[in-house]
Amino acid sequence: MASCIFCEILSGWSAASIIYRDDTCTALLTIEPVNEGHALVIPNAHHVNIFDLPPSTAGHMFKVAQQIAKSYGNTDIRCDGVNIVMCNGAAASQTVFHAHIHVNPRHVGDGFSWNLPPGFDDPANRDELNRVAAKLALVLGAAS
Repeated sequence: MASCIFCEILSGWSAASIIYRDDTCTALLTIEPVNEGHALVIPNAHHVNIFDLPPSTAGHMFKVAQQIAKSYGNTDIRCDGVNIVMCNGAAASQTVFHAHIHVNPRHVGDGFSWNLPPGFDDPANRDELNRVAAKLALVLGAAS
């Protein structure tokens, strides 16, 4: 495996501002915060992304992300809302290939923008939605 900054942090080779740790995951403040308190929840074992992350680990990581989100209200960190995001794969803007969840406190006027493409908020065609839903439902084993 090539060098992984999160594995280096977990092994103590690199510094981090850790806010939570248990047997499954660790949460730390990112060195590239969107806002004060922007945290990352990472599994203690190396997993590249959601596609190879055990479901029990993923579930636990999201539970910890929720706890972090709730904790902002008990601090003086400005927080009118929270983005919880996981980028999986280079096409989805993943740049560190060790699974991680961003927990980003947001506040009105913070200047953050998603840069969504024109037309993203136009209602989708229902027939097209149903066609795609049928494909996914078939694979997932759900009733369509």
